[in-house]
Amino acid sequence: MRPLVAPARSRFAGRRLSFARIALTVVAGLVVVGVGAAAAVVPVFTAPAASSGTDRWFAGYYDVTLDSGEQLARSTMAQGPGGVILAFVVAAGDDECTPTWGKAYTLDDAASRFHLDRRVERLRREGRPLAVSFGGAINTELAAACTTVDALAQAYGLVLDRYGIDVIDLDIEGDALNDAETTARRAAAVAQLQRQRTEQGTPLDVWLTLPVAPDGLTDEGLGQVSSMLDAGVHLAGVNAMTMNFNADDRSVSMADLSIGSLRATASQIETAWQEHDVPPPPGGAWSLMGATPMIGQNDVAHDVFSLDDARALARFADEAGLERVSMWSLNRDRTCGSNYPHPRTVSVSCSGVEQAGETFSGVLGDGRDGTPSGRPAPTGDSPSIADDPETSPFPVWSSQSFYSAGVFVVWHGSVYVSKWWNEDGDVPDDPTLDADASAWTYIGPVLAADRPFALPTLPAGTYTEWAASELYNQGDRVMYDGTGYEAKWWSRGQRPDRSVTDRDYSPWKLLSEP
Repeated sequence: MRPLVAPARSRFAGRRLSFARIALTVVAGLVVVGVGAAAAVVPVFTAPAASSGTDRWFAGYYDVTLDSGEQLARSTMAQGPGGVILAFVVAAGDDECTPTWGKAYTLDDAASRFHLDRRVERLRREGRPLAVSFGGAINTELAAACTTVDALAQAYGLVLDRYGIDVIDLDIEGDALNDAETTARRAAAVAQLQRQRTEQGTPLDVWLTLPVAPDGLTDEGLGQVSSMLDAGVHLAGVNAMTMNFNADDRSVSMADLSIGSLRATASQIETAWQEHDVPPPPGGAWSLMGATPMIGQNDVAHDVFSLDDARALARFADEAGLERVSMWSLNRDRTCGSNYPHPRTVSVSCSGVEQAGETFSGVLGDGRDGTPSGRPAPTGDSPSIADDPETSPFPVWSSQSFYSAGVFVVWHGSVYVSKWWNEDGDVPDDPTLDADASAWTYIGPVLAADRPFALPTLPAGTYTEWAASELYNQGDRVMYDGTGYEAKWWSRGQRPDRSVTDRDYSPWKLLSEP
């Protein structure tokens, strides 16, 4: 999977998957793979009848780099069932062993620009499980940029410690699948990190996310599984990217393609565990597997994963006892607006299909009440930090102030962002209001590490002091309490500091430099 910013392409570029070449059927619990004399019959583990939703889990991928400012008011990260898989952590550069979000943002950048630390803490307090995905189809993977096992393990650890994560997802695709040196280093680093965490009493679960074809994992994908098992990594499972199949039989649904690929992958996983003398869990191969469709429009133009496909895949997953279901992505789980004229072109913020009020996360996550690690998600409120204009990271909300869309405030130890221009309205945490009716969206708690909010200051005398009796025209600049402001239009008697929260109707705008 990948953040949808690179040119769309199939993961099997130049390859068409023909059902004349690939026979994949199920008879009495056996999988038949191949055609003619070459066909092979292999057993597939089935989950015990006692398997339930409390043992299985759902978590959608979420591209943390897409939402900032006003967009956070409409964020889907904290909505819907199940957990969240934060994507994607990659290296800062080809030779820079520094974890970043999407290469463009450091972990500190994500805290300030996307409020990621705050939103993670909110999910933790709500008991929502979290995982972090490393890799993806674009940018440089940490395993390629970090030249030693120790450096790579340390880079992984920085991310896990920052967000309190005990489950990692390694999304390996593209050139990374064929890089033997990187593959060996990754496996050794993950094994080292997993041993360290186990010794510390903080176990680490590891998932491999790999591309699949209708006949299962590719040879390169199987090599990644073997590399991890050879290094002594205890794999929680293998997550199949059931997407972008590019099959030449257009009459076969995406659900059937996905289910066929999962059946084939199950037999491959059973074989891999047997070959490495690793005992399977009670649920067999299915309890070592996940499925991740790309909801709606896929990168391949004729591959469209519909809500009906989601329902069929969810039914199969429940019947088979599939451990994990995910999707790419939570950011896209909505119908495209009428102003988007290219629904068949993949969008980062909508699915490309009519959802009629339904969500893919609701369908795929229904009844899946487990957590990625199988351990209870940590819950509980930390002590609330009192509202104090001297220490709060944003202005404390006041019924006497005006607020433009995208303005952040603090109220009762929590941070909110305004969805539209408002003043003298309901308090941000009004419990009687539905979320859609409130002018405010809850982002997360005030954190002990937050820095106090402060306006930018300029050297004394940079501009003349604002005076209530003066007439100001567009372009005039003034100082007020050490901060610089520029007039947007004619005004008199309107204090410049109103522009801090009211960007729409204040005649002034804030200056950060002369």
